Amino acid sequence: MEGNMKKKLLILVACTAMAFGSLSGCGKQEDATTTATVETSDDLTNERSEETNANTEATTQSVDAAGIAAKDRAGNDIIIPDKVERIVSMAPSTTRFLIDLGLADKIIAVDTNSSIYAASLTDAVQQFDMMAPDNEALVALEPDIIFTSGMSNIGGEDVYKPARDAGICVADIPSSNSIIDITSDLEFIGYAVDEQDKAKELIDEFNKNIDYFLNTSKNITEKKKILFEISLPSSDYPSIYTFGKGTYLDDMINYIGAENITGDQEGWVSISEEEAIAMNPDVIVTNVNYVDDAVNAIKTAQGWENVTAIQNNEVYYIDADASNQPNNHIVDAMLEMAKQVYPEYYK
Repeated sequence: MEGNMKKKLLILVACTAMAFGSLSGCGKQEDATTTATVETSDDLTNERSEETNANTEATTQSVDAAGIAAKDRAGNDIIIPDKVERIVSMAPSTTRFLIDLGLADKIIAVDTNSSIYAASLTDAVQQFDMMAPDNEALVALEPDIIFTSGMSNIGGEDVYKPARDAGICVADIPSSNSIIDITSDLEFIGYAVDEQDKAKELIDEFNKNIDYFLNTSKNITEKKKILFEISLPSSDYPSIYTFGKGTYLDDMINYIGAENITGDQEGWVSISEEEAIAMNPDVIVTNVNYVDDAVNAIKTAQGWENVTAIQNNEVYYIDADASNQPNNHIVDAMLEMAKQVYPEYYK
């Protein structure tokens, strides 16, 4: 059991590091303060509107100008087939959105992490390691398109080069840095599989939910400071892994009207327990699911007794899949978090 838990933690740390870009933001920042620059809900709404318009314009120009020739979300030139009937998805976030689009019957292979959606897929669907795929077996499946993620390039190597060389369309979708990025990712997937109308319906519903948070948060005057623990400290891995600005999880906290206590840092962040305690968060949120009771582990951790979140019993768990997978379902995690942090505002 202990070995499995360590393996899960190692995978989690690697995945999250990739999700939030390079590791340049790791460690203690000597001159950083613990007070983040907090934007108002109006600021967030305006920024989101401007970015959405810019992304929509760019997508439209790409479609109008390029037609079947396009760029994937990483900026690579790709040729999307006229008909996409056989799909490979190498990221659970993409797999779930494809299922939402009603394309489960067209998915012929997925990454092993997408096995959580096996009940929605056909029995014939094959599974591959997203970081070390069997390209010979992949090519033999004759897919029309392969959707990959940032995890596929964790070693700096294009592990899908043999598939590209075989003439298969490989569309890379790097891990989203913001909620706006998520919207653009979903638009791209819808375009690539020729399901723009259905994708638009899902995106419109997603944006409607996001607007609900932004509008509700305008009424919140007390911005609680949240520490979001993506991993729990242990004897083997004593640091707490969390995140700063430039991540969609930071957006999630800001959009519900709270403040990310490590929001003054950039990207993927590793802090010591001592640093976290000194920050004195009002609320602690975690999505750790590799231990039986992460909330209790946090509440009973030695040395945390005087932290405001512990004293006020404000330690919460939110769904790992909904929060870890950058797609339209992050709103489920946002609502779960919002109801826990601000129950008087979110019913």
